[in-house]
Amino acid sequence: MSRPPTFTPPPCARPRVLATERGDFAVLDAVPAAPARATALLLPGYTGSKEDFIALLEPLTGAGYRVVAVDGRGQYESQGTDRQDSYSQAQLARDVQAQAAALGEGPGRLHLLGHSLGGQIARAAVLLDATSFRSLTLMSSGPAEVVAAQRDKVRLLSEALSVLSMDEVWQAMQAMEPPQDADTGDGADLRRRWLAHSPAQLIATGAQLAAEPDRVDELAAAGLPVHVLSGERDDVWPVELFDAMARRLGARRTTIAGAEHSPNTARPQETAKALAAFWDGLPDV
Repeated sequence: MSRPPTFTPPPCARPRVLATERGDFAVLDAVPAAPARATALLLPGYTGSKEDFIALLEPLTGAGYRVVAVDGRGQYESQGTDRQDSYSQAQLARDVQAQAAALGEGPGRLHLLGHSLGGQIARAAVLLDATSFRSLTLMSSGPAEVVAAQRDKVRLLSEALSVLSMDEVWQAMQAMEPPQDADTGDGADLRRRWLAHSPAQLIATGAQLAAEPDRVDELAAAGLPVHVLSGERDDVWPVELFDAMARRLGARRTTIAGAEHSPNTARPQETAKALAAFWDGLPDV
């Protein structure tokens, strides 16, 4: 589970509702002091939320970018349903297309970023229709299914969610945490976020992570500029897979020293610098 440094947005950001043709989504909308160079839409990972990007908001707005971090359908403060089929990857990709349209940046102007599961949803959105997007950043998001150990974790979590309440599952997860991780001072915020997630969303998207096919060649054919960014270690996909994926895509490749699966929370300054450098280097459209 990702651990943002805080759940309190910085002064540059405000929580609001993004109304789209597919429903309302909770976002953090961070705006630079001067007119924005461009806008970036950020999608969180499995069990995560828009708050996972909080530490990136000030450095990215400082670099001149408007940043909109979103809770997907059934994540934290965005309403969901209790039907697993409403969280198919195709449905979630259509949500991203609707979010992009609601931001009103115009064709080919929006930078899209997805972390982990969010990266695979972002990829699906681009493959559905790339015309809204200027670039795609895959942050700690691999080419296909997660490693076997993670597939086992997802399966166990899904089985638990099928028979236990969200609070009962939370208590069980806390009991299994190493002592140094069980009490970090953010427990109340993390618990509140967990309880607000839709169990159906977690079960459906967990199944996607465990069975995602390799669509790298399809993405390469889309012709969109791609940035593959990760920490120097990762227990969800081997870093070597990120390297190989970047080569197949002809993508920019960034490895954040000292970070693992969530460079956005572990090394936010370095991560923001790498993101802004990628976006800065793209020609204007």
